[in-house]
Amino acid sequence: MLVEIKVPDLAESVADATLLEWQKSEGDFVKRGENLIDLETDKVTLEVAAQNDGILKEIRRKTGETVVAGDILAVIDTDAEIPDQTGKETTIEILDDKASEDKTRTHVATSPAVRKLLSEKDLQPDEILANTGKTDRITKTDVQTYLQKKSGTDTKTVTPSPANDADLTGRQERRVPMSRLRQRAAERLLAAQHKNAILTTFNEINLFSVKQLRTKLQPRFEEKYGYRLGFMPFFVMATINALKEFPLVNASIEGQEIVYHDYYDLGVAVSSPRGLVVPVMRDVDQLSFASIEGKIRELADKANHSTLTIEDLTGGTFTITNGGTFGSMLSTPIINPPQSAILGMHAIQDRPVAENGQVVIRPVMFVALSYDHRIIDGREAVSFLVSIKKQLEDPALLFLGEI
Repeated sequence: MLVEIKVPDLAESVADATLLEWQKSEGDFVKRGENLIDLETDKVTLEVAAQNDGILKEIRRKTGETVVAGDILAVIDTDAEIPDQTGKETTIEILDDKASEDKTRTHVATSPAVRKLLSEKDLQPDEILANTGKTDRITKTDVQTYLQKKSGTDTKTVTPSPANDADLTGRQERRVPMSRLRQRAAERLLAAQHKNAILTTFNEINLFSVKQLRTKLQPRFEEKYGYRLGFMPFFVMATINALKEFPLVNASIEGQEIVYHDYYDLGVAVSSPRGLVVPVMRDVDQLSFASIEGKIRELADKANHSTLTIEDLTGGTFTITNGGTFGSMLSTPIINPPQSAILGMHAIQDRPVAENGQVVIRPVMFVALSYDHRIIDGREAVSFLVSIKKQLEDPALLFLGEI
């Protein structure tokens, strides 16, 4: 029986997707549930898995093509006879190039398509391994990348200008297509700059009391929950309290109307291998202090392993971004539409602070609030930051629910 592999249904906000690298080649044996190819949307990367065991009879769409839900990607023949070792990865034995008495054997997994390509191009597996840094598996893409690099098709040599006597030979530049995520992020950020009246206000927070409390809670917290307590839960709780006090900061504009959100879905910007993503924590006001830390860690782990779902990245009424993790001292974050404001955290640095008429050294963080001046006035924006500052400089207020 021939089974078609189709692009799965995408979210309403996702029109299409780009095909990434095929994990299998035509003629390969595939197992049910085995990933065949990844689809990159402007939000997440999705896996397309085989629904049946069989031979990958035909691949109809190539790497790099744009597809929509329902498009046929490939065909699997579930009735095809599977010859021994024909459709499965087998290993190639490589002898290390050392003295004969010291030779060791390395076993490298390869598919039939890879072995055929190696033979056609008269290549040795160790050449490919040296280029990829891998030790146990060679894919068709590994071989193609090596061939491109060997032929120089992936670089462009810059030739020196005749008017310039400087020796510029050997200089190179590389051109790499922007990922769908990066393209979409660029579009959204540019649109945010054009469509919103963005203004940024700043403040500084003395985190001495928060650091003391965190140090005191750390051993008990780690013993109970199995992970360390960071600074983010303190900022998240302070932010939610401030949003309740100033609901316009949690609102958005739709046409000629202001939409007030009586719930708190907080986006937390995190870095991932594919770039900056903003997963969303739902109903944060209903989460406990420990649950907030756990949820942040869960989303960050999913981002690092590219397992965030479209649902994880959809919505959000307010966003927090922490450039301090990369050493940023001060920045003006850009609003994440259709939200109306974003809080920027920065690096914590010891600074001289006046306390009770004396100069003391305290851990201080600069914070920034970028907001849409069309609906949020300066008074509200400044007061919002002051509320966060007040709570964090007296963290007992966080747990009393007072401002």
